[in-house]
Amino acid sequence: MKVGIVGAGLAGLMAGRAIAEAGHDVVLWDKGRSPGGRLATRRIGDARLDHGAQFFTVRTDEFARHVAAWEADGIVREWCRGFGESSDGHPRYVAPAGMNSIAKHLASGLDVRCSSLVFSLHRIDGPHRWQVRIDDATTTDVDSLIVTCPLPQTFSLLMSAEVSMPEALWRTQYDTTLCLLAVLDRPGAVPPPGGVQGDPNFTFVADNVAKGLSTVPALTLHASPAWSDEHWDDDPTVAHDLLVELARPYLGDATIVESQLKRWRFATPRSIWPDPCWSPDDDTSIVVAGDAFAGPRMEGAALSGLAAAARVMDRS
Repeated sequence: MKVGIVGAGLAGLMAGRAIAEAGHDVVLWDKGRSPGGRLATRRIGDARLDHGAQFFTVRTDEFARHVAAWEADGIVREWCRGFGESSDGHPRYVAPAGMNSIAKHLASGLDVRCSSLVFSLHRIDGPHRWQVRIDDATTTDVDSLIVTCPLPQTFSLLMSAEVSMPEALWRTQYDTTLCLLAVLDRPGAVPPPGGVQGDPNFTFVADNVAKGLSTVPALTLHASPAWSDEHWDDDPTVAHDLLVELARPYLGDATIVESQLKRWRFATPRSIWPDPCWSPDDDTSIVVAGDAFAGPRMEGAALSGLAAAARVMDRS
């Protein structure tokens, strides 16, 4: 088969890797400049910061097998087993070269076409079932499709494909996240092991030096969904300055020397579909997957991608 995958985040990459390793042709499209989605790492001067996913946990044997391979390849390592009093004994994993290095590792050898916005999907006659149209008017014909972008975007694409998703699925809402990336002139005041959960204003605060990612003091601060929703439409400079003030307790004696505001419009799904992926009852040549299915964290996205790959390959 030739399989097309819309979205080269973790779900799409896990699906693409499984399909390619089974001997099928696969092509992935992503509107971003590099694969990974929320597996995002940024350089600011000499600092390096993760600004999407900060770490991940492992709860299933299936995902554990993949993580063990990544660990053996030096892609990930254990960071800690919890933060402050919330420690639960489960390893938290990070990527020493940045979370985006996981995406690059998975994308190696795959046909991943970045800066490519999928505009529409169409059923066709002939040896292939589907045509994928990019916003530059180029097209690719494939036998099967996996769509892994956030569900509001997936809904629009499936409309063009004349495929109806269940209303409860396409109405899935997402929390937004405003993120402050701050490079400091000296170490900040994030307590060991370098991460904070439970702050009413921030879902997570990370010290990128403590994570082993940056040699220069640099913090990533994810504002809470409530705060992010309240300030989503603020002027970016206003939102940035407000976040800097909220961040003061984590700066200590340090001064911010450079900072950026990042926005995640579809940060976390508010509800989870009970199955790991979805396809129409009468057509498994098109499958919807992503972190709104098996769970909103990295493990859920990975398992959803693997489930989608298995479903389309069952057709072959």
